Amino acid sequence: MIETNRLIIRELEFSDDKDLFEMDVDPEVHLFLGNSPVKALSEITAVINMLKKQYDENGIARWAVVDKSTNECIGWSGLKLFKERINNHENFYELGYRFKKKHWGKGFATESSEAILKYGFENLHVDKIFAYTDSKNLNSKKVLSKLGFENKGTFDCDGEFCDWFELEKSNFIAR
Repeated sequence: MIETNRLIIRELEFSDDKDLFEMDVDPEVHLFLGNSPVKALSEITAVINMLKKQYDENGIARWAVVDKSTNECIGWSGLKLFKERINNHENFYELGYRFKKKHWGKGFATESSEAILKYGFENLHVDKIFAYTDSKNLNSKKVLSKLGFENKGTFDCDGEFCDWFELEKSNFIAR
């Protein structure tokens, strides 16, 4: 578990299913994620099962982000170990985050990601963390830029254009 000023960041639990459903049923949340919102709570259960498997196999995956003041799971943020090849990279940690629309613009993506990046560099002992986002997702690109990621260019990801970002440990520490 990681704690920030406003957030608790922990492994996702099956009890988070309704909050995640509220987030992932929203078409605006999925605008830059292939426009495929979930349709049933069982889809969320399957995702949580997949994440629990990643926790077991890799020691890390996306984590629940909980607002301390309300105890609401407002979304997720975390590192994923990508073993498959993406944009000429494989076996790397990728930062990702997703939040309920009602919590956009409140700094939760930046706050949770700062703590997770620190965890990745200090506990996983990696020298570089990657991220990518749909090229049209300006808000996500702003968050990554605030966190110190460098935009390394555009690539084709499943027929869409995505921007590829990299953050070196030394640059994160120097901020």
